[in-house]
Amino acid sequence: MADAGASKPAEEAAKPDPTPVKKSWADEADEDEGPPPGFEGEAVKAVAEKLEGAKVAEVGVDEPDLALKTEGLRERPEAEITTKTEGDSIYASAHKFEELPLSPELLKGLYVEMKFERPSKIQALTLPMILTPPYKDLIAQAHNGSGKTTCFVLSMLSRVDPSKRFTQAMCICPTRELVVQNLTVLRKMAKYTTITATSTASETEAGGSGIRRDPINEQVVVGTHGKLKNWVQKRLLDLEGVAILVFDEADEMLKADGFADDSVRLIKSIRRKNPGVQLLLFSATFNDVVKRFAINIAPKANQVFVAKEQLSLDVIAQHNVRCPDRGAKTRVLKEMIFPNCERLGQTIIFVRTRDTAKQLHAEMERDGYKCTSITGDMQHTDRDRVVQEFRDGTTKILISTDVLSRGFDVSQVTLVINYDVPVERDGTTPAYETYLHRIGRSGRFGRKGAAFNLTCTGQDADVMERISNYFNKNIDALKWDDEDEFVKVLDKTL
Repeated sequence: MADAGASKPAEEAAKPDPTPVKKSWADEADEDEGPPPGFEGEAVKAVAEKLEGAKVAEVGVDEPDLALKTEGLRERPEAEITTKTEGDSIYASAHKFEELPLSPELLKGLYVEMKFERPSKIQALTLPMILTPPYKDLIAQAHNGSGKTTCFVLSMLSRVDPSKRFTQAMCICPTRELVVQNLTVLRKMAKYTTITATSTASETEAGGSGIRRDPINEQVVVGTHGKLKNWVQKRLLDLEGVAILVFDEADEMLKADGFADDSVRLIKSIRRKNPGVQLLLFSATFNDVVKRFAINIAPKANQVFVAKEQLSLDVIAQHNVRCPDRGAKTRVLKEMIFPNCERLGQTIIFVRTRDTAKQLHAEMERDGYKCTSITGDMQHTDRDRVVQEFRDGTTKILISTDVLSRGFDVSQVTLVINYDVPVERDGTTPAYETYLHRIGRSGRFGRKGAAFNLTCTGQDADVMERISNYFNKNIDALKWDDEDEFVKVLDKTL
């Protein structure tokens, strides 16, 4: 323990401890001992430099709030899923959970607690890849709501030996809220087992103080990088027995301006202790740069991806509206869209910055439109209130930064308006994944939806053209002042 010397006499405590101390991932933060297996080569360096080059700070631009992911399964049978298996491995899809190597207790949890009837498409493909020895790494990407969480939670639980009282499975998440959500699902699924689990957000398990002081012997640990590093530094968490390591929202965890360095060091540390650790990288999106980085991290991994053109969600009618100036964008809202969409469901308007959200909200309210807005700098209680009002249908129009771009589901949303086109932090590069997530807020649960992209500069037009090419999806143009055309589009969405 880190404070074991506290009870020794002062002169004895001052002496160097002759017992060698195992190095940990947390100890290596400032060391450079060479790349771990799977990180060699100029290709990885080039990818990392490319990722780092995209890091530009900008005030008032929000990241997605992953705490607002919504539970519930949303199959998209129209999406083609491509798989790539390592070597000569052949895996048969699982039509029933009984076809998988699962204990009776886990099967009972799936059917009784989770209320599942059969594996979803992504589960049927990936679970045999994960659970069939020899255990191989997996890079998996599929739509939100397709059952990814069940895949990695069930995989962790199935790899645990309940008779061994040490940590055998870990899940790394980008936010505390996502840690809480994943631990909740895990405990529900493991209800009929004796498997123990904890998380870096489990404050009540730390005596209510939020500070863990006892060594961790729970078999599954879910956490964020910061708290996990703290536990390892204090010798509370031993990584030596970890057999399966999961990254949720892996695209966020492998971005150079986010958690990439910590993710690489953690994988490196665990692989050093257990070269056979199974690495699972799950996400709804992987851009090409991050995908290459992930493949370099896990070069022998099985892969499951949905084609980009399938991700563009053909169920949603997408239109570019070229406006002569920024003021015309607001006129489009007031004169072309809202007078003609009273019979539709709810609308989300995405803007780039917090200031724009507040200004547009004030202007819309001033002209008699009842709406709400949400930004990342709001207090959590206020954000919860705004989200709940929108979920309840009390408000029909919600203005948001990208804080709501990922995983936020309200079934009655039929219209998404990109008041500002989505770009990366440099302000010019198209944010392809953000576009996908934004327009995916409409057309939920198989319903029709529409998305209007409001552009007013040459750069806006260039961004949308590149997005169109990226997803191999033609986005129709719509005249900003042609009300008849707007009415036709909106009528088709009913």
